[in-house]
This record gives sequence, structure tokens and C-alpha cells, in this order.
Amino acid sequence: MSKSYYDPNDLKKFGEISEFQKELGDNFFHYYNSVFKEGALSAREKALIALAVAHTEQCPYCIDAYTKDSLQRGVTREEMMEAVHVGAAIKSGAALVHSTMMMNKVKKLEG
Repeated sequence: MSKSYYDPNDLKKFGEISEFQKELGDNFFHYYNSVFKEGALSAREKALIALAVAHTEQCPYCIDAYTKDSLQRGVTREEMMEAVHVGAAIKSGAALVHSTMMMNKVKKLEG
């Protein structure tokens, strides 16, 4: 069996993304860390949102990280799966709503 394209060990290297461009990497981490601070949303809520987005973006590193983070923040299996379904519904709805563009074009070309 072939090795996966994604190496789980690379997730541990996330902090090294500043190596080739320190200023931009540092700016990213400043922003990233600011986003995940407690605010109007709790850290638990932010972890759950991040988990859903990780699935819609299909990022295995993010799914790994935010599954662990969500569990550590007391998010249940059921809550995690429901959040993933919310993300999936929005992603599929976004694709389907664009069908109106196709429908408009068909009607124009046939009309």
C-alpha cells in the first residue's frame, strides 16, 4: 500500500512556516492567535466552527488539529458531527445556488 500524500508529522511543523518568510509568517500567527482568543465566541465555539470549516476545506491537518482541540474543550461526538453536517449543507447549498447562473444562461440561449 502506498504512503498517504499527507504526512501527519507535518502538522507538528506548522510553527515553522515563518522559516522562509519571517515577517509574513509572524504576521499570520499574530492574526491566527488573535482570532482564536476568547471573545464574543468562546474558544469551544471557535474550535467547533474551525472543525466544520476544516471539513469543507478538506484539510486533513486541520481536521486532525480541530478534532483534538474540540474534544479537549468538551465538544461531544454528536456536536462535532452535527457541525460537519452544517458545513456540508452550506458547501452543497453554495454549489447549488450557483445553478441559477446556469439556468439563467440556458434560458437566455434558448430564449
